Formats: sequence, structure tokens, C-alpha cells
Amino acid sequence: MTNLRHPNTTVISASGSGSSRGRTSRENYHNHNRRERENEAPDVKHALKVACAESLWKLSSNCLPISRKITETKGLLCLAKLIERETGEIQHNCLMAVMEIAAAAEADADLRRSAFKTNSLAGKFVVEQLLRVAQHGSSSDLVIAAIKAIGSLARAFSASETRVLQPLVLQLGHWNQDVATEAAIALGKFACPENYNCVHHSKVIIEFAGVPPLMRLLRSGDKTQLPGLVLLCYLALHAAGSEALEGAMALGNLESVVRTAIAQHPSIKDLLPKAIYNLELYNVGAHIHRDQYPV
Repeated sequence: MTNLRHPNTTVISASGSGSSRGRTSRENYHNHNRRERENEAPDVKHALKVACAESLWKLSSNCLPISRKITETKGLLCLAKLIERETGEIQHNCLMAVMEIAAAAEADADLRRSAFKTNSLAGKFVVEQLLRVAQHGSSSDLVIAAIKAIGSLARAFSASETRVLQPLVLQLGHWNQDVATEAAIALGKFACPENYNCVHHSKVIIEFAGVPPLMRLLRSGDKTQLPGLVLLCYLALHAAGSEALEGAMALGNLESVVRTAIAQHPSIKDLLPKAIYNLELYNVGAHIHRDQYPV
């Protein structure tokens, strides 16, 4: 019988053999590099981690495409794990990178929904690390970065996720005015009318005893006045009937600063009168009710 062979058999065989050799060569190269990295001195490994984390931080700053790429490649989860187990520069740089990604997510609903879904294991883990650092961070810089990230994600949390508000309310009373101010700004993002759950969040802030430290913050100085006033106005809009607001004399405090506050901060010229009107409206209604039904 005639031995029939395809004319390209030898070529195909040679090509396959070449491809196999190329693949083996690449695998050997990568294995060699991995062994070299494993044998590197600890200080070299540490410096490499610091540099990589800093690069991710700088690249993601004000850059939505880079932030999205980091989250798509599971980089966000890796950053969160490093925040959990590392300290010093590595932890700081990783946290700053997460803060920048969260800032991008604040402005992009798709990124917010895909990267920070709190019902996913990765999203939940990232949020847990932010909450831990916001409450127990080893430095004010770390605490502020975590608070900023949580504030940026305010619209990612449902009404039932009240745990995210607790550390922020606690930090309203922080001795460092920068920390307390950032806490007020972050809480303002939960309580602002643009947040779908603003009414519920406002009530939870009050339930967590946020009014007393907020009133103290308002008296701390010019630097803290605007964030504190904005938050107080939001609480007045959404929870005017709160006994805590009445007990803290929120109406009187707002009335006493309305002119100077608007002159110094024109951005609240509409918000502040609305808050005062809402508190006045409730107070009038409450007095009528008490007169009709005396105790």
C-alpha cells in the first residue's frame, strides 16, 4: 500500500515543536525570575512593595480609567489585604490608593456598583478595613484617609448598613480638628439630599449621639464651621422633630450665626434658611400640639 503523507506534516511538526520550546523557555524564564524574587533580601522586598503601592496611589489619583483597571484586576482586594496586615509606608500608600479609587467611584456610579458592592466578599472586606482604620488608625493621616474613602462611598451603602456611620460619628468628637472636620464632611455626604437614604442616615446619626459632638465642633473655630453647619442643616431638614436637636438648641444656634455664616460661606445661602424654617415649622407645630394636649 502506498504510504500517503500530508506534505505539510514535517512543517507542522516542526512548528509545534518550536512553539513548545518557546513556551518552555518562557516558563523557565518566569520560574527563574520568581526564584530570584523569593531569594531577595527582606528590605529589598519591602522597598519594592512600598514603590508599587505608591505607584498605584499616584496613577489612580484623578484617573477613572486606571482606578477601573485596578478594580477589574482584583487589585483593590490586594490593596485591602495589605492594609490589613502591613504597617508604615506600605499600609499608608495602599490606603491612599484605595482613597483615590473611592473618590473615582464617588463620581462614577458604574465603578461604585461594580467595585464596592457590600454584598460581595471583596467589597465587604475593603469596607471592613476602611472602618477599622477610621476608628483605630495609628495616625491622624491614616484615619483621615479612611474617613474620606468612606464618605466617597456614601451612596454605595443601603439604609440598613448603619455600622458604617458609627466610626464617623465617634470621630466627630476627635481632639484633632482635621479628623473631626473630615468626619463631618463624610457624614454630610450620607445626610445630603442627593443621597437616596438621607432621611434614614440623618436619623441614625442622631441616634448614635452625633448632635452633641457636632455642636462642640461648631464652636471649635472657623475651620470647622462650614462642614459642621452643613451637616447640622441636613439633620434639621430630615429630622427636625428630633429631641436631640431641640435639646441642643439647634434652632437658636443656627439663627445666631445665619448672617455671618452666609457672608463667609455663600454656598449655604439657600441651605441655612431652609434648615431654620424647617426647625421653626416643627417647633410651632410641637407647641400647638402641647397646648391642645397638656400633660
